[in-house]
Amino acid sequence: MRNILVTGGAGFIGSNFIRYMLDRHKEYRIINVDSLTYAGNLENLKDIVDNPSYTFIKVDIRDRDKIDSIFSNYAIDTVVNFAAESHVDRSIVEPEVFLTTNIIGTQVLLDMVKKHWKVNPEDKYCKEYKKGVKFLHVSTDEVYGALGKKGMFVETMPLLPNNPYSASKASADLVVRAYHETFGMPINITRCSNNYGPYQFPEKLIPLMINNCLNDKDLPVYGDGMQIRDWLHVVDHCAAIDTVLHKGIDGEVYNIGGNNEKANIDIVKLIIHTLEKSESLIKYVKDRPGHDRRYAIDNTKITTQLGWEPRYTFEQGMEETIRWYLDNTDWIKNVVSGNYMKYYEEMYSGIDEVAAGK
Repeated sequence: MRNILVTGGAGFIGSNFIRYMLDRHKEYRIINVDSLTYAGNLENLKDIVDNPSYTFIKVDIRDRDKIDSIFSNYAIDTVVNFAAESHVDRSIVEPEVFLTTNIIGTQVLLDMVKKHWKVNPEDKYCKEYKKGVKFLHVSTDEVYGALGKKGMFVETMPLLPNNPYSASKASADLVVRAYHETFGMPINITRCSNNYGPYQFPEKLIPLMINNCLNDKDLPVYGDGMQIRDWLHVVDHCAAIDTVLHKGIDGEVYNIGGNNEKANIDIVKLIIHTLEKSESLIKYVKDRPGHDRRYAIDNTKITTQLGWEPRYTFEQGMEETIRWYLDNTDWIKNVVSGNYMKYYEEMYSGIDEVAAGK
């Protein structure tokens, strides 16, 4: 049995990934650790809470002792690191939180990997690891900075982050790379474009606009709304990570993109028209600092070398996504009100999985 530690698994992408893996790999055991900050929501995983192959532990990845215990108690042999503070707007207000979680938290995980997977952890010259282990670090295309009107991000580009969030992610990428080069650690790094789909926290563009439309609230659009992103359905992203876990070449970086470049304003108008609302809801607001103008992913490496490719068209993905939010208005209400935290208190209060060694 493969014992996979998924960090940040109560978040948008992490929760979708856990469900994806349990659906497709019955022989795998998933240990989900999440500190349940504002975007971590255990209601995202209510349908699998009784799955015997799934375990949740509330812990901050910066807590070295608890992470050490989890590696020991669960014989972890694979790590997929989603855990991160991830919203640019918040990073502008509170950069320190992003730097400590995204960089130091990643370093703690890497140290535990070195301690538990290295054949001879006391020998600094030893670069031999247990068979079949892997650390997969989930990053973002934002580490590359901004593009002009032409061109696409490729894996060999320099990292030129333009805001505290992307700077923290770029730093974590470099630390992961350094542990591979210095200690021989078996790693992969994936850099994805903008994700969308079910269970996304409603401060992000697509769920924010859907929720505001449903409540006839203003739709705030930064600047002129012509910032361009390459949109990737979260299920396609999960499939790509699964592919890299099984086929990725040790030490390599893989860009994951959906081949869907869209301007923010066009997405807002698509949502308005789908929900039969008025464009008068659009309210242009002052652009945020460090707002990159255009991202676009060249996913040639992962498609040609590993055989993955996105399956969702943007039209199909958006239709399903809007439908999901329409069918799950209670989920949105709970998140917006903060009531989703009551689920954790009801389900897990007083339980210390690490101490129990389950």
